[in-house]
Amino acid sequence: MTKEERLIKEKERALELKKFEMEYRSLGHDFIAGVDEVGRGPLAGPVVTACVVLNPDYEGLGIDDSKKLSEKKRESLYDEILDNAICYGFGLCDNNLIDEINILEATKQAMKQAVDSAGRMLQEKLGQNINLLLVDAVTIPGVDTKQISLIKGDSNSISIAAASILAKVKRDRMMIELDDVYPGYGFASNKGYGTKAHYEGLKKLGPTPIHRKSFLGNLN
Repeated sequence: MTKEERLIKEKERALELKKFEMEYRSLGHDFIAGVDEVGRGPLAGPVVTACVVLNPDYEGLGIDDSKKLSEKKRESLYDEILDNAICYGFGLCDNNLIDEINILEATKQAMKQAVDSAGRMLQEKLGQNINLLLVDAVTIPGVDTKQISLIKGDSNSISIAAASILAKVKRDRMMIELDDVYPGYGFASNKGYGTKAHYEGLKKLGPTPIHRKSFLGNLN
């Protein structure tokens, strides 16, 4: 594929991802936020969420579901998304809360944190409120803003896809730092997921303070 063909493909994909935003913007929703999470499945570390309202003029070339992108691509898009965001926010629930209330409820709490943070930024910058949330497959409790739950939202909405990239990069960076604190589990490469190296580390060293006890089963 030539560079020109790749650019055409990226433009087509970006336009496809904007369909929900364009539709709801035409109905009067000026500040549409995408919300997504990363880290529901790992054995260790937090679940991290992001909420972002993108500038409608942002072309968004290369944005897609974070799982479909290389680490290098996600890193390059991370700063670009922040630069082209009207507002954004992050949320986090650690392994202890995940064990206490379960991963789904912890994810919802972290999503609310991200929405609240982005909302405060929008108020401070423009004196406006987010008026629509596009959320990846979850309904967030305790949020007054109208929200729409989209199945596979990170593959169908540019705002949710952008949020997935922000959350993924944020969490990956945290796990790389935690690899220095808790060596022997391969956190820098596996990001807390259950790889062979991770299980070998658990058998040899036992769980760390950042492991999710409710995820470890017989290893606990």
